[in-house]
Amino acid sequence: MAGTNSEKPLLAEGPAIILVSPQLGENIGMVARAMANFGLAELRIVNPRDGWPSESARSAASRADHVIDGAQIFSSLEEALADINFVYATTARDRDGFKPVRGPEVAASTLRARFREGQKVGIMFGRERTGLTNEEVALADEIVTFPVNPAFASLNLAQAVLLMSYEWLKTGLASPEDTPFQAKSMPPATKTDLQGLFDHVEEALDGRGYFRPVAKKPKLVENLRTVLTRPGFTASEIQVLRGVISCLDRFTRDNPRGAASDVVTNRARKPKVKPRSARVKHTETTED
Repeated sequence: MAGTNSEKPLLAEGPAIILVSPQLGENIGMVARAMANFGLAELRIVNPRDGWPSESARSAASRADHVIDGAQIFSSLEEALADINFVYATTARDRDGFKPVRGPEVAASTLRARFREGQKVGIMFGRERTGLTNEEVALADEIVTFPVNPAFASLNLAQAVLLMSYEWLKTGLASPEDTPFQAKSMPPATKTDLQGLFDHVEEALDGRGYFRPVAKKPKLVENLRTVLTRPGFTASEIQVLRGVISCLDRFTRDNPRGAASDVVTNRARKPKVKPRSARVKHTETTED
């Protein structure tokens, strides 16, 4: 998909994304991209295996430079959580313990409510291969897990971050149906527009003998009007349809440009048949 649009405001708020001992710079970069897609910007990294800064992370971030540039590095998870008021730990495994386990929608709503109250909130993500340890999960307030295939429950790091980032953004929309990109509102066609379309279609079909037998024409016309009123056309859409009908009505396959001098009739295309005498003469042979 296309990159950032400088003409639109950049969303950059919400929970801190905390990566615990991520292994590859490319994965960190894809996490940054997922965050930027859904309006998150605060990235905290605990003991990245391949060090920091990371050019591979910046490359994989696909221009989410504001996330990469603002990333904070910590030597321990306790330091990364020091100023956090409420944090979720993500996991796909059953855990023994007494922490509440939430789905992503409930977790995102809880984070949004606490964020609006002025609390510092975050979401913890574990290592690519092994996730979070029990000791690390113990530092969280609650657990969030995803409804995945039980036999194939493992998500890669960027996928997990993207899912939570998406749920976070949804909680800030005015309604579940709201989207950042809305189709331009177009007024519906008037009954006069529709009547013009009806007449145009009927005239074109009548000229081609569509209404046969003639006694059934009223019912056929009724059916056509029922079909044409069902979509709820706009005025612009009716103009498109009438343009198509006009084109089909004016031009033929034998005459695509509509030039009268180029019309070729079926009779003109038939090969001329020579008189029988001429054909016989043509096939006769002489002997020396």
